[in-house]
Amino acid sequence: MSNFQMSVTKICCIGAGYVGGPTSSIIAFKCPHIKVTVVDMNAKRIAAWNSPDFKLPIYEPGLEDVVREARGRNLFFSTEIDNAIKEADLIFISVNTPTKTYGIGKGKAADLKYIESCARNVARVATGRKIIVEKSTVPVRCCQSIRAIIEANKTENHEFHVLSNPEFLAEGTAINDLLNPDRVLIGGNDESAIKSLVEVYANWVDTSRIITTNTWSSELSKLTANAFLAQRVSSINAISAVCEETGADVDQVAKAIGADSRIGPKFLKASVGFGGSCFQKDVLNLVYLSHSLHLPEVGEYWQQVIDLNDYQRRRFAGKIVKSLFNTVTGKKIVMYGFAFKKDTGDTRESSAIHVANYLLEEGCNLVIYDPKVPKEQILFDLNAVKSDQVNLDRLLTIVDDPYLACQDAHAVVITTEWDEFKNYDYNRIHEQMLKPAFLFDGRSILDHNALCKIGFRVECIGKKMTKDGQQTQE
Repeated sequence: MSNFQMSVTKICCIGAGYVGGPTSSIIAFKCPHIKVTVVDMNAKRIAAWNSPDFKLPIYEPGLEDVVREARGRNLFFSTEIDNAIKEADLIFISVNTPTKTYGIGKGKAADLKYIESCARNVARVATGRKIIVEKSTVPVRCCQSIRAIIEANKTENHEFHVLSNPEFLAEGTAINDLLNPDRVLIGGNDESAIKSLVEVYANWVDTSRIITTNTWSSELSKLTANAFLAQRVSSINAISAVCEETGADVDQVAKAIGADSRIGPKFLKASVGFGGSCFQKDVLNLVYLSHSLHLPEVGEYWQQVIDLNDYQRRRFAGKIVKSLFNTVTGKKIVMYGFAFKKDTGDTRESSAIHVANYLLEEGCNLVIYDPKVPKEQILFDLNAVKSDQVNLDRLLTIVDDPYLACQDAHAVVITTEWDEFKNYDYNRIHEQMLKPAFLFDGRSILDHNALCKIGFRVECIGKKMTKDGQQTQE
């Protein structure tokens, strides 16, 4: 165990994505005495972070204000990775860890090639004392792998310590999550290195909310947190299917059980399914870990969380087809929302991708509108999942006007809970649509009875509707 206590004055973050960019920006914002340099091999992404008009590469409420305050003062974005590593006291590794699409563990295990590449690069160029902090979501004992790689390749005058510091950010509220975290978790086996990182966060986070553990507990806690949250979503979505068959209202059920202090109200909002970069990836990682540790029953338990989420997406798409007289071939369907949740442009594992793909496979003419997701991203995501028989050029239209999109449409489908969708003129939308006009609310954000009075045939998650589109009152 080292006895040195390093006072951190220079930080390098490798990875300028959804975690590295906002996290580094807040550290620079709250710690003006620390120089923070965010580096990435993607020159286009770095150029966007440095754009004069602050058109940042990711959308996150409040992020632009933070970057405006700190950029050029003590916050810098660069492609000069080696220089930033050499200069830094503390190095965050915040690169992508996607689920493997090949080889052993395909479809479940995390692909750690970017993590390993970073570790080798740090070992190659770093000198002096360094604290390397694993920020990416990784399997248990990944820190051990990073340590082994650096130890085997480091220069003689390189002293290093590896810590785990997983992020617990929710896209759309990431800035507030960073400014006012429920907890900051730091795992490691060197007390001095841990204290150095604690001192950074203590500039704005009360030390009572900074939790220190051993490395493996820290790594497993991240996977477990996301698995438990995903489990809650899948649990209430399972109940939503029961509600639709019995006449119970899933929102009323969620309110009733959420009032129990042992359960609580959060993550009990029934929907078309969870998405995002973390939930599915981390649950699958936990499934793979369980099987690799010869705990198949544990692995199968967590696999059910994913299976239920996939079922909910298929069930919602099936409801659309069934309601539209068992065929959507050649019919115009308008999809409101493509991001996996509101207040972000991120589409990773968005349920909208899968619902859209199911409908396109049925031959519908799909029109998509999202206020923050660019056309190029929508095309990329759908091309990645579509089957050969789906011709996007013929079947898909992407628009920037939510009202014009509805001209002669058979149905409107809401797949993202953007607040603006609540404020649309649905009388105007209804007038433009073919009759009967259907509206499928996959996020349960609208006033369904008011829509029925306008004339819509409404279908939603977790509520049984009458043949006339009214909610049952039994």
